[in-house]
Amino acid sequence: MKLLRYCATVALIVAANSGAFSSAFAADPVFPPGARVGMTPLVGLNKARTFIGFETEDQGVKVLIADLPAEAYGEVANAFKAAPGGVGGIKPESIETAAGLAYYTVENAKDGAANVRRYSMILPGPTFSGYVAVQVPENAARIYTDDAVRQMFASAVIRNEVPVEEQLGLLPFKISELSSFKNIRTLAPGAALILSDGDEKTGFEVAPFMIIGLIGSTAASPDDRGRFAQQIATTIPGVRDGRITMSEPVRIDGQPGYETRIDATSGKDNTPVTIVQWLRFGAQTSMRIIGSSPRDDWTKAFPRFRAVRDGIHPRG
Repeated sequence: MKLLRYCATVALIVAANSGAFSSAFAADPVFPPGARVGMTPLVGLNKARTFIGFETEDQGVKVLIADLPAEAYGEVANAFKAAPGGVGGIKPESIETAAGLAYYTVENAKDGAANVRRYSMILPGPTFSGYVAVQVPENAARIYTDDAVRQMFASAVIRNEVPVEEQLGLLPFKISELSSFKNIRTLAPGAALILSDGDEKTGFEVAPFMIIGLIGSTAASPDDRGRFAQQIATTIPGVRDGRITMSEPVRIDGQPGYETRIDATSGKDNTPVTIVQWLRFGAQTSMRIIGSSPRDDWTKAFPRFRAVRDGIHPRG
């Protein structure tokens, strides 16, 4: 079943991040920082410290919130209709939320040696599918019951946009210049950001956009920076028939960097694009800044990309 595929992927995050209280609710739905899915958490659940969602003080009960691709909801809904009795002993359930009809599953599982109860829900969003995964250890199951979790699921709501300042505040660096990009959204809250003139419906490739984030590697030595930059450039997603037209060292905010430019094809409409990738090297990580524009718009787009790049600084 497609739900299990989606759920298994995100549930691993819950497991990796791995008291008595009432099942009463707080007054209003709460959106964890950076999340487009919110809900009214059960009393005792607070905003999580190391992932997007909620957790108890002892971190035993976890509620992970994430975005999935827009088509995920439809695939899950079709799978539920095709097998209403479930697969592998896991029976799907449906529930009405403010966002629309949601589907969820409940199963017994293991978190290391401990027995846990896992709940996974998917709900429709305007340009994405909302996902919520809950993990309840056996010693909390009398309080976090199936009915209590179901009530929490029923309180789920969607917001189309996360305030820009909220998104920027999660990043490990500061951005002081946004170059009038129309849409700003975190790709991975606290790790990567996309600035674009297009959106999920029209496609990002048909207009200028940027992706900014940190990668957990860097060049082994100054002499290795060129090879490293060109190798990383080949991993830009959605790019076809790429051809590197320039790759040379630069200084970015006083630090060593590398600029690489690529002519390629991108998107479902095979849009000819020009891409610039800047790497700013650190001791153990690198900042990666990608700017992509339809080739006809490159002359106007490049100064915007450079202005954003020059407005990125370390926090503190």
